[in-house]
Formats: sequence, structure tokens, C-alpha cells
Amino acid sequence: MSEGLRVGSYTFQSRLIVGTGKYANAQVMQEAFEASGAEVVTVAVRRLNLDRPSEEHLLDHIDRRRYTLLPNTAGCYTAEEAVRVARLGREAGLSNLIKLEVLGDRKTLLPDTVELLEATKTLVNEGFIVMPYTNDDPVMAKKLEDAGAACVMPLAAPIGSGQGMLNVLNIRFILEAVSVPVIVDAGVGTASDASVAMELGADGLLMNTAIACAKDPVKMARAMRLAVEAGRLAYEAGRIPKKPYASASSPTEGLITEPAAHPL
Repeated sequence: MSEGLRVGSYTFQSRLIVGTGKYANAQVMQEAFEASGAEVVTVAVRRLNLDRPSEEHLLDHIDRRRYTLLPNTAGCYTAEEAVRVARLGREAGLSNLIKLEVLGDRKTLLPDTVELLEATKTLVNEGFIVMPYTNDDPVMAKKLEDAGAACVMPLAAPIGSGQGMLNVLNIRFILEAVSVPVIVDAGVGTASDASVAMELGADGLLMNTAIACAKDPVKMARAMRLAVEAGRLAYEAGRIPKKPYASASSPTEGLITEPAAHPL
């Protein structure tokens, strides 16, 4: 049996992490969580009314006895801003886990890795278990690991684009470059994308839009669960090598290739 996904001091049997945004309503979100089999759900700290605790908010619809919250710093564009948001989340009792996002461009929503690395160093020093969302750059992935990140979370494609695994080679390089878990984040569109990521050897997968914006989010959540499980099993099993020519499925050694002479 697989050891599961280990991030810092946490261990999860499910390797799929799901988001909380873009669902049509809370009931659909809850049903999608159930279908996904996820144990971790990520929530943007900035979406919560932390200064108005008496008002209904997203956390009212998440069973915190069942799911581990992963606060994130979505919408932050500087290290200073991301650190402040992470501190607010922890002070509100969310978690010492933090999915760290520091964006660099409002059109592409690609990470600003310089600011990301700075924020990672600060939050690690403050005792956070930092899970940084980064680009698919093995050099930066190694720098984040060296800074104390508990994992690295390279994008498959731009956030919410649904384009799937655009740069398989770089994800392979990242897997070779770091010893912390690699959780592919952003850009997955459908179950086959999830399976490809896991077959490469990714330790986990985080997604939101692909599930929440599907025609049937609950069915897609189940599809993603199965794809992640199948992809991981295939990786652990070890695929056969690709060959340019055919290879017979049935062995031919020992077969009689010419008819025996008829006895007189």
C-alpha cells in the first residue's frame, strides 16, 4: 500500500487536494468534496470575512473534523502582502499550513518567483509549513526546497486554463531536482491530465477550476479521484519501455514452426 502524501508533519492517504472557489453553491461543493476523496481543501484567506466572524462565510460549509484546511494567499502580488495574509490566516486559527501564492502578472497569473522565494524564507522562519505555488522551473524548485519549503507546487499550465500538462519535460526535471514532494498545481482540465501528472511521478495534485466549472462537478470530482489513483498506481507499477517495433504478446520460444513428418 502507498505511504500516502507527506507534507511536513502531515500525512494524507489521498493525493488529491481540491479548492473551494467557483462552485455554483455550497451543496455542490460539499458533494464534490465527497466524490473527490480529498482530505485537504484549500481556501483563499482573502475570501473569508475574518473581521466579521458573526457573518456566514465559506468555512461554515466545510467540515473541519473531516478536512484539513489549507489556507492560501491567492490574490497577493508582493512578498510583504503574502506574508501578511498568511499571518492573518494562522491568527484566525485556520492552519500552520500555507499554500503560498505570489503572482507577478494579472493577465497570466504566473508567479513572481523572486517575491515567492523571499516570502517562503520569511514564513519558514516563522514556523509555517510552506507549500509554494511556482512555475515549472527546476532551478527555482530547488531554491524553494533549500529555503525550507515543505513541498513545491509547479504549475501544469496557467491557473484555470484547463490546458493540461504543457511542459512534461520540466516537471520531470523538477522531480529529479528536489527531494521534497512535488504537487502539480494549476491548469489541469480533465482526468487524463491528472493521470499524466501522476504517471510522471508527481506526489500529488491540486485543482479547483477543472472540477468546480465542469458541467457536472460531482462526476468530474470522482473522475479526478480515479485518475489520480490510477496514475499513481501506474507510476509505482512501472510502465514498459516504448519501442519502435512490435513485440509479440505471446512467446514464440519452443513452438513447432514446421509440421512434423507423417509417420509411415
